[in-house]
Amino acid sequence: MRDDWRAGGFGLYVHWPFCAAKCPYCDFNSHVSSAVDMDAWQRALVSEVRRFGEELPGRILNSVYFGGGTPSLMDPSVVEAVLHTATDVWTPANDMEVTLEANPSSVEAKRFEGYRVAGVNRVSMGFQALNDGDLRALGRLHDVSEALQALDVARSTFDRFSFDLIYARQNQSLADWDAELKRALDFDPDHLSLYQLTIESGTAFGDRFARGGLRGLPDEDLAADMYFHTQELCEAAGLPAYEVSNHAKPGQESRHNLIYWSGGDYVGIGPGAHGRVTTDRRYATTTPLSPENWLAMAEAGRGELDREALSAIDQAGEYLMMGLRTVQGIDLQRYGALSGQEMPDGPLNDLIAAGLLIQSGDQLATTAKGRAVLNAIVTELLPD
Repeated sequence: MRDDWRAGGFGLYVHWPFCAAKCPYCDFNSHVSSAVDMDAWQRALVSEVRRFGEELPGRILNSVYFGGGTPSLMDPSVVEAVLHTATDVWTPANDMEVTLEANPSSVEAKRFEGYRVAGVNRVSMGFQALNDGDLRALGRLHDVSEALQALDVARSTFDRFSFDLIYARQNQSLADWDAELKRALDFDPDHLSLYQLTIESGTAFGDRFARGGLRGLPDEDLAADMYFHTQELCEAAGLPAYEVSNHAKPGQESRHNLIYWSGGDYVGIGPGAHGRVTTDRRYATTTPLSPENWLAMAEAGRGELDREALSAIDQAGEYLMMGLRTVQGIDLQRYGALSGQEMPDGPLNDLIAAGLLIQSGDQLATTAKGRAVLNAIVTELLPD
């Protein structure tokens, strides 16, 4: 199945690891640094794009995503150099999406204009809350006023924009979330990413939770109520869910994320970036977490760790796990071609009868009820 990736497309992910501050809930590979050698990072990122371009010639590039960390701390010239190189080694799709993540505290109109000129056509902003007290509790450097100013800048600069919010926060009631989400929807965004707060080990929140110091978190029933209320409000506002945590107006879905969820190929460069690339077979790629180590390796000619060859079962399992996150779901014929086996009838029929899955011909998808318990569904269906 060397050509299976074509069903999902091809993208480039660029990880910028630096932040102005580390948020207590964040388990991404991010590092606080007072000074960054932009020229050195530009050379390393460009070098890695060229290396992959030589390995994967003739591709159509559907999307580029600058994630982090805080990519809006990058000089626009770095973004421009990466995009220039990417569209030199690969052919850009006519509708190529170029997304850059931004924190409201780092948004400046001049900088945003620089990103637009460089080729960015979509911005994703990490608001996380529309309440100053909760923003402080989440360790954010911006307040609501800054977030709204950043939104105005984004609207006036880019054709497409999105922002993130976190719910099921400490001491948050269903009424609180209802009011906050309605306020967010009043801004008429194209796209919203709405995440339930999860406490990850190795984070400041994780350590605090382990010590019994993170009080006021909602119980499972309240968190579930918030999830289902989110689906209802967004659907009514014209931003239906197209994935577990993502909502969009029709046609405004994140094309880059859809590459992940539909089993496409994507190159990952930068510290801690993951990728999936198909050459003689499909491989999982990883990079060192340390910015210093990655930079040194990239400068030496290869900013990548050893690759892992993915078996047919690995690929089928990933397609299942990622595809069922979306409203569209998976194609059972494609799944069978990858795994070499059919979906087990017993668990499949039980999950359909329980209203967690829906099947239409060869298409299998989760229902809204099913997406709320996705991990349990995937566990039942994963191939041996």
